[in-house]
Parts: sequence; structure tokens; C-alpha cells
Amino acid sequence: MPGFELGEEYRDLVEMVRDFADQVVAPVAARHDAEHSFPYDVVRQMGELGLFGLPFPEEWGGQGGDFFALALALEQLGRVDQSVAITLEAAVCLGAMPLYRFGSQEQKERWLPQLVSGQALAGFGLTEPGAGTDAGATRTTARLEDGQWVINGTKEFITNSGTDITELVTVTAVTGTATAADGSTRKEISTFLVPAGTPGFRAERAYDKVGWRASDTHPLTLAGVRVPEGNLLGERGRGYANFLATLDEGRIAIAALATGAAQGCVDEAVRYAKTRTAFGAAIGTYQGIQFRIARMQVRAHTARLAYYAAAERMLAGRPFKTEAAMAKLVAGEAAMDNARDATQVFGGYGFINETAVARHYRDSKILEIGEGTTEVQLMLIARGLGL
Repeated sequence: MPGFELGEEYRDLVEMVRDFADQVVAPVAARHDAEHSFPYDVVRQMGELGLFGLPFPEEWGGQGGDFFALALALEQLGRVDQSVAITLEAAVCLGAMPLYRFGSQEQKERWLPQLVSGQALAGFGLTEPGAGTDAGATRTTARLEDGQWVINGTKEFITNSGTDITELVTVTAVTGTATAADGSTRKEISTFLVPAGTPGFRAERAYDKVGWRASDTHPLTLAGVRVPEGNLLGERGRGYANFLATLDEGRIAIAALATGAAQGCVDEAVRYAKTRTAFGAAIGTYQGIQFRIARMQVRAHTARLAYYAAAERMLAGRPFKTEAAMAKLVAGEAAMDNARDATQVFGGYGFINETAVARHYRDSKILEIGEGTTEVQLMLIARGLGL
């Protein structure tokens, strides 16, 4: 159970991942960012460390930990490279976790061990050109024909969908209409497991992104894709509800990643302020710089407390939707604000892409957009207040 003081196992995990991030991830981060290249060797080593299996039971090859352990790992990775952190977050929260939560025994036996070990990745195909925040506007369709689901549609901004080790993508699709108690109708949305390499399923050219440039992100085309009837994930018509539950958990993970980014900006700014001199003294001796960095630390600390609190409620089995929304909102804004301030501390050097603060400046904006925009978080918080 998380708390304000971490237990020994959590502390050991944090130390292990921090060392890995500093010694393995950070030295190659600038190169992968500049080349827009996926860090296969780093991902392989994360798998060997067991990071992909942190919240999964040992029976599936996992570490037998919990979701908070994953969040702690994401914070440490997010300090030095958000692309690597989001690769892990998406692989676990959006890739393997839906399969673990809603999959059949047969589906789990076929795919889960590979995903939990990090030997394979999975994506979650939700967003479409006209259905982002309004996921209920999904236009991709799936119809049952001769024991197979025939899927047609397009998806946008799908992480881990086109790597050499991508095993499958879970796709949301409209399978009919459902009638509510008041007589109104709505789309019946279901989810399907679509293996990579299925005829008609294609990952299009990767995006040229502002940030997260070493993360794998593609638009997807599904043209007459046929998968077995048994590839339905969970109950028919429960795809939208299951997706919402997946995002609630994922927001805690994203908040942890964003907290790491915010803290990484603090660490870089402190280091630079101690070594950069101006007017005969280290710039860290000037109160203007001190106060700027102090505010940065307050933001990172507040973001950490927010995601700790949300994770604690989740693991205790208590409602946590509002707390997860607050954590993502606070942490995402902390990362963006700290990236801006760290860049200001660095001056001209903060405008050079190879520096960590420049990468954080480019990377952090998506933390206010992906897996629920700032506006969506505010809407959820307002609903939690009964408004």
C-alpha cells in the first residue's frame, strides 16, 4: 500500500529503476530523440528487469507487485526520458492490462506471458480522426460473419502499434446499437484483439511528432480485417465501459510519469544553477533563480502527493476516478510549467534539442492532452463535486 513514506520494497524498486534510468536510459536518450528511433535495447533491458511485469501476478510471469510499483518506476524513467517511460506505460496500462482485466483464459494464455515479459508489445486502438475526447463517436465497425469478426475503420495516435515486437492491438469498434431503459439508443461498442500481421491491418507511416520522438506512434488502417469470433475482448457491448476503466487507471500512471518529468526539470535546473556563472557568481546564488527553482520543486512535490493519494484509493478498492483526474491534471501542468521554467534557467542552452530540458519542453505538452485532455480532467472533477 502506498503512503507518504515508502516501504523497503518500494524504496528498493525506486533505487533500482533510478540507477537504470541514469546509467542506461539517459546516455542514449538524446540520440534516439534526434534519430526518432525506437530504443529496442533499452526496452529489452527493461523486460529483463521485470518492469513490464510489475503489476501482474507471478502465474503470468509477472513480479507479483501492484499498480503503485509501476507508477514509481514510471516516475523514475520519466525523469530522464519520457519516450521510454510512455513506452512502458502504454505497454502495460493500455496493452497488457486490458487483456489481463477482461480477457478469457485462452486469450491470456496465448498473449499475456509475452507482454508481461516485455518480449512483445501491445497497443490500444481507440482514438480516430473524428473520435478523440468524444470516444463515443467511434466509426470503426465490426460485424460477425461466418464465425469471424470483420473490422473496417481507421485509428489515430496509437502507441506501440508499429514496432518490430508489436504483437497485437486492441481495437474498439461499433458492433450494433443498444437500447437504454428510457428507450433511447446508442452505439454498442466492443473491443477486439487484432494480431499484428493480420491481412488488411496496417500501421501507416509513423508520425513526425514534436515530442516523445523515440516512442512508436502510428495511424492504423483496418480494411476488411478478419479475426476469429474468440478475439472479442470481454463482453460484447462492454468495450466503452472497459475502456473508461482502463483510462482511470492509466491516468495515475501518466501522472507518475509527469511527476518524474517535473522532477527531472528540477534536478537539471539545480545542477545547472550550481555550475553556470554570471557576473562573477553561480546563477544559483541569485534569488531570482532560487525562487524559480523553489516553485518548480513545489509543483513536483504536489504532483507526487496527488498520484500517491489516487493510487492508495485504487489499491484499497475505493472510488478513485476523481482523484486520478486531479493527479493527472496537477502532474501534467507541473511538468509543462517546470519544463518552461527549466528552459528559462538554462537560457540559450535550454533551446538546444540535445539537452534534457529541451526534450522535456517538447515532450511535456502531450501530458496535458494524451489519455484525457486537461479539459476532460476538469469535467471529471466537476462531476465528482456533483456539478
